[in-house]
Amino acid sequence: MKLLEGKVALITGGSRGIGEGIVRSFAKQGADIAFTYRSSEDEAKKIKEDLTSMGIKVEMFKSDASKYEEAETLVKEVIETFGQIDILINNAGITKDNLMLRMGEDQWDQVIEVNLKSVFNLTKQVIKPMMKKRSGSIINMGSVVGVFGNAGQANYAASKAGIIGFSKSIAKELGSRSIRCNVVAPGFIETDMTHALDEKTRQGYEGAIPLKRLGNIDDIANACIYLGSDMSTYVTGQVVSVCGGLNT
Repeated sequence: MKLLEGKVALITGGSRGIGEGIVRSFAKQGADIAFTYRSSEDEAKKIKEDLTSMGIKVEMFKSDASKYEEAETLVKEVIETFGQIDILINNAGITKDNLMLRMGEDQWDQVIEVNLKSVFNLTKQVIKPMMKKRSGSIINMGSVVGVFGNAGQANYAASKAGIIGFSKSIAKELGSRSIRCNVVAPGFIETDMTHALDEKTRQGYEGAIPLKRLGNIDDIANACIYLGSDMSTYVTGQVVSVCGGLNT
């Protein structure tokens, strides 16, 4: 039996990067998938076509997780389509890097709204249906930057640190209903952003990592599979750092 068979997963920001990797990995493990996108419609359609051909029930939703009303509508539509939500992965996120001396208010507000407020919005909406089932797994995408900070990323670090505190609080509130809430905190991961790095910068990152390599998207997806599956029914309120030992 596949690890996620019989489960419905809602994954935000699922049309590219880490989100796409999670969507595809969850499908391989038998989950039915609802995923969101904001602007990457062509990519989202391709993912839906690929997964449908695998026999997976999948639906794509254009939705901005940072907007409370859109989150409310999204969850209603997902439940109407699939009948339930067993796993929520709050993956949607952006960066607007700048030194604090130069950071504008809009750069701060946008990152907090997309990265942190979206987590509140979606978690708020799935709580009641999960409480009714007396089960559920909420997985919030953090970052090692939210644990130890990073120059030029005060807004991003604050949003990810906020996710950690939020998740620990939700774990304590909902544990008695068998609803779990955990954080996956990636380190340096192979994405379009890291592919653009020059070789010297890349070597510097790799040299700081005990495992001496950047992570890949499957490393993150595998952690999410574990936290979404019944293998982790006694794990809640935790930060799982997937960083090759960087946060050690």
